[in-house]
Amino acid sequence: MNDRKQIMGTYKSISDWHNFRLRLFLEGILTGIFAGLVISLFRWGLTEAENWRGQLYHELAMRDWSSSAYWFAALLLIAAVLYKLTHYEPMAAGSGIPQVKGALLGLIKMRWFHIMWVKLTAGILGIGAGLSLGREGPSIQLGAVSAQGISRLLGRTRMEERYLMTSGASAGLAAAFNAPLAGVIFALEELHRNFSIMVLLPSMAAAMTATVISRALFGRDTVFDIPDLQLLPLNYYGIVILVALIAGLAGVIFNKGLLNIGRFYGLPIFKNQLHKIVFALMTAGVLGFYLPEVLGGGNNLINHVAKTPVSLQLLLLFLAGKLLFTLISYGCGVPGGFFLPMLVIGALSGSICANVLISLQIIEPIYAANIVVIAMAALFSSSVRAPITGTVLIMEMTASYQQLLSLAIAAMVAFVIAELCRSKPIYEELLNRMLQKDKPAPAALEQRNVVEIAICSGSSIANKFIKDIKWPHNTLLVDVKRGEEQLIPTGDTRLMAGDFIYVLTENEYIEELQAMAAGEK
Repeated sequence: MNDRKQIMGTYKSISDWHNFRLRLFLEGILTGIFAGLVISLFRWGLTEAENWRGQLYHELAMRDWSSSAYWFAALLLIAAVLYKLTHYEPMAAGSGIPQVKGALLGLIKMRWFHIMWVKLTAGILGIGAGLSLGREGPSIQLGAVSAQGISRLLGRTRMEERYLMTSGASAGLAAAFNAPLAGVIFALEELHRNFSIMVLLPSMAAAMTATVISRALFGRDTVFDIPDLQLLPLNYYGIVILVALIAGLAGVIFNKGLLNIGRFYGLPIFKNQLHKIVFALMTAGVLGFYLPEVLGGGNNLINHVAKTPVSLQLLLLFLAGKLLFTLISYGCGVPGGFFLPMLVIGALSGSICANVLISLQIIEPIYAANIVVIAMAALFSSSVRAPITGTVLIMEMTASYQQLLSLAIAAMVAFVIAELCRSKPIYEELLNRMLQKDKPAPAALEQRNVVEIAICSGSSIANKFIKDIKWPHNTLLVDVKRGEEQLIPTGDTRLMAGDFIYVLTENEYIEELQAMAAGEK
């Protein structure tokens, strides 16, 4: 669809909001079905691969060294396959969340089918072989490209495609973790940065539909099995703040490590990416014999430390091993996320805090699991800077709905700690680095798009006439929505906080417009 047809199709959608919203709702359901099936296939493949890996190491431990040599040779072969797949489709590498953010901003072009099959294949191979990577980032990207595929097959406009990609990402997280509310909140808070009904409606439809499919295939069990979570007494809330402070600092350290692991892989011994992947997989092979707990995503490790008393020395070993191996695994550049390993690091940090607090007789042992859950929410909030998502996600993943207040307090404290330390939101910084490293050619991208932007209270354009606002170059205000009222913009139209504006602009100005509307500029 050429540029003119895109714009005319967008105008037509904007002029008929009622039918457009209903269509988005139905397309959200369709996206949820497709994304739910794709991600369920991904979950099944990972589960089978990780079960097989556990049995393999158990058998290798009882055999002579020659059997292990065959396994290390197989790891070399897997490294070669991962290298080929990553070079075939570079946009499938890594977590996938920065790529989705870039695509929503019109800064990155994703080939949906190529990414889908490469992400599925390479993700199962890499995580199944033991790399400390998670399924959530790949699931979010898989959900987004599933939605992109539906949009392309139906011939939708780029504006509508962005709504569907957001709903697909929502379905991805929901299906990956059996957490539909967290999927919706993550898509709104972290990806689209917009809580309009046009985003919310298809995102909820997709997330709920994908969750139904996921639960039909895998059951209703939560990802983390943490029994006997108690309602935390009010006099323990000082401890909540202390744990959130520690976990918040751990999130800052995690981000710094993730952003600087490239320095390690920049050493002369790593001639190319194949050497990096080989090093990561050989490390996984060794750890499989001596510290298998840190392999893979790590949700079983969280269940173990939450239910079984573990010594402080062993917890420190698990934390150091998981942190370092996650950095090594992510830094090699193969498809796989750090979302779940990050939560594991948070849980281990919380378990260490609980161990120390119990030994000092500051808290009762019955509340140790609460500290683990609180630390997970805090570290996520510190790293990603999405406190609402962190609160809802951990609440759903542990079925600890009575912990809402303590989780929310911990998430906000950790958010403030990260702000004070000037730590940058991890997915935004990864996107910025990706764009600096591999700036796409202008001809490869759509140059102009109509985008929806919410005007926040206190922004520089709230309470101003359209004619008095200094708009970016080549920007045209197309429509203004105020509640259910649709305004035809003129120079004498005063924009108000709470309005949603629809702007035809070049992609390079989208972030600038969002910052203006949010009061960040």
